[in-house]
Order: sequence, then C-alpha cells, then structure tokens
Amino acid sequence: MKLDNSVIAITGGARGLGLAMAELLGNRGASLALIDTDGATLDEAVSALHQAGIEARGFVANVADEVSVKQAFGDIAATLGPVSGLVNNAGILRDALLVKAKEGRVEKVMSLESWQAVIDVNLTGVFLCGREAASQMIEAGNEGVIVNISSISRAGNMGQSNYAACKAGVVALTTTWGKELARYGIRVGAVAPGFIETDMTASMRQDMLDKLTAGVPLRRLGQPEDIAQSVAFIFENAYFTGRVIECDGGLRL
Repeated sequence: MKLDNSVIAITGGARGLGLAMAELLGNRGASLALIDTDGATLDEAVSALHQAGIEARGFVANVADEVSVKQAFGDIAATLGPVSGLVNNAGILRDALLVKAKEGRVEKVMSLESWQAVIDVNLTGVFLCGREAASQMIEAGNEGVIVNISSISRAGNMGQSNYAACKAGVVALTTTWGKELARYGIRVGAVAPGFIETDMTASMRQDMLDKLTAGVPLRRLGQPEDIAQSVAFIFENAYFTGRVIECDGGLRL
C-alpha cells in the first residue's frame, strides 16, 4: 500500500508507541487521524506533528464504546476522507495475580473490574475499530491495511491474565480478519512488541530495568521507532497478511 496521501487512523496515537508510528507514517506521506481519550494530549501531539510538516487531526474517543467509535470514524471520513489504514494501538494495563495466597489462605484475587477494563479496551476496542475501518474501506472502494498491536505477553505472563488473554485474542482476530477481508483487498497484520523504552519503563528503578533487560539477547530495550518500522513494513509489503511480526530483541517469555 502506498502511504502517500492515504488516511491512516491510529488509536492511542497521542503518545508513546502511537505517536512514534504517526511520525514515521506521516513522514512517508500519510494523513493521520489520531484517536485518544485525552483531548489536551491529542492537541499537543497534533501540534508537534504539524511543526514537522505532517498532516494530522485529533479525534477524542473511547475505543471500548461502540457509539464513540462510530462517531470518531464518521468524523474522520468527514474531515480527512475515508480511512485506508488503521493501527489498533490503544491499550491499558491492570496487572494482578489471578489468586494471591499465603499459608493456604487467599489474600487477594484479580478483580472482575480489572479483568473487564482490560478486555474492553484491549480486545473489544480492537474489534470495534477494526469493524468500523473495514466497513469504511469497503464502502469507499478502498483497498486497505489494518495493523493490530499484540505483545510478547500473548504467550502468557505472570500477573497478566487479562492482558495476555487480550493480546492472544488480538492475534486470533488478525488471522481471522486476514482470511475474511482479503476478498475486499484489505490486508491485516499484527506486531508483537517485547519490552520497549516508554514512559512506563523510564519510571522504573535502575535495578529493575537491569533485570528486565538481562534476559533480552540484544541486551537492551526496544525503541518506539522499532515498532513503528514494523508497522510500516506491514503497510508497505503487499503480500503480508494474517501474520504477526515479533519485534522483541529475541526475548521469549
């Protein structure tokens, strides 16, 4: 897919990985629709992109809410034109052990609230935005690309029952959509990042960071740009669909 003059929506696009993707795709000619929940942060991101000569607009939406998603994609089509690309990047964490016990007595469990919040954003949000984007591409007669952001944690990770289940589900959606949407000229791929240098890792103690990176064969955290490059590859490689790019420095959980 040619990125020049294409309209690409990025959920969670106002910061971190999403903003890095926006910068790279925008520098290759895409017009960007950044979707996020925080209007002020969106304004800052859009302003920074404009200063770099990149066309971008911000759209406030909750990806877990069907009405909000439909409104956002309607607004994107009305202001920038129908999308020909989507990156499902928005996600949250609510880590906890399924059950925490001491001496045979359960002290704490993962709450249903923590489970559902992550499912709603990280899995239902991918479904809603993917469905809306695919519908818009088909009705506009556009061939297109959907990229879903999974995670190394999809294989299972302690304290992340909710997150791991979502990220495994995202891969299942990617494979399924790759088969279903090919007839319309829509390709679907996923990127599974490992440990990436973000605001969250920057706030960690040095000893914890050292322990985190010790198991990575490349002996360092990934950069947001590494994930952005993986996303761009899926957009630009016309024979890639229904598969996952693992960008994790060689780490296996």
